[in-house]
Amino acid sequence: MELLTGLPLLAKAVLMGLVEGLTEFLPISSTGHLILVGHLLGFADERAKVFEVAIQSGAMLAIVWYYRQRFGELVLGLLRSGERGQSARRFSLHLVLAFMPAAVLGLAFGSAIKRALFAPVPVACAFIVGGLIILWVEHRPRALVRVSAVDAMGWRDCLQVGLAQALALIPGTSRSAATIIGGMLFGLSRQTATEFSFFLAVPTLLAAGVYDLWKARALLAVGDLPLFAVGFAWAFLAALACVHWLLRFVASHTFTIFAWYRIAFGALVLATAWGGWIDWT
Repeated sequence: MELLTGLPLLAKAVLMGLVEGLTEFLPISSTGHLILVGHLLGFADERAKVFEVAIQSGAMLAIVWYYRQRFGELVLGLLRSGERGQSARRFSLHLVLAFMPAAVLGLAFGSAIKRALFAPVPVACAFIVGGLIILWVEHRPRALVRVSAVDAMGWRDCLQVGLAQALALIPGTSRSAATIIGGMLFGLSRQTATEFSFFLAVPTLLAAGVYDLWKARALLAVGDLPLFAVGFAWAFLAALACVHWLLRFVASHTFTIFAWYRIAFGALVLATAWGGWIDWT
């Protein structure tokens, strides 16, 4: 613990950026990992919370860059008429619709959730519960796939995925797990649910980042720019690699391995807490 807490701030920024980028789009909860790793690094004060919000934008930018052609066509399509314009506006409205449940519930209950549940032990419990749910979904009889492409999703599909995403307000649940597993339960193919989860991350992380940074603007300082820049850059690079890998992975694998990881990691945190080996308070 002393070795980790004694690291220079820039080294902590690199580690936190890597953790954010590698976990944001996997069904294992980036927020949960940042809470746990930040605690181990001794980087969990109010400034650290602002830092965590800022580096999420790095992961979000990785999605924009990876799908830059699709987002470029979307922006141009909004300015056009005809079939391409209609398709772009429909997809944009679907993203807004899916984004709204988490936005509304986050504004209403976000502060209370952070006060009550943004701590290692509740996160560990959410890790385990989420892992068990993933195992149940992966081992239940396969439901009929109704939607095999993002562009084929209807407004009901998007709203259902958006409602599932709202569950991720509970730290340790995982936004990616909620949207991907929820999408699969609602009849989306594994690939479609994963891709839509990526697209939905852009308005979700962007709105959350702007809102939280505005609330914490008094804590921002010019001297922290190098720290934020390092974390942002590493989050971007790690997320870019992770997205590329995950799309290949879901083409031929289930999410069972992530479920067992969640259960094992959550159990380890609880064991170290109850055994007194690590002070998680």
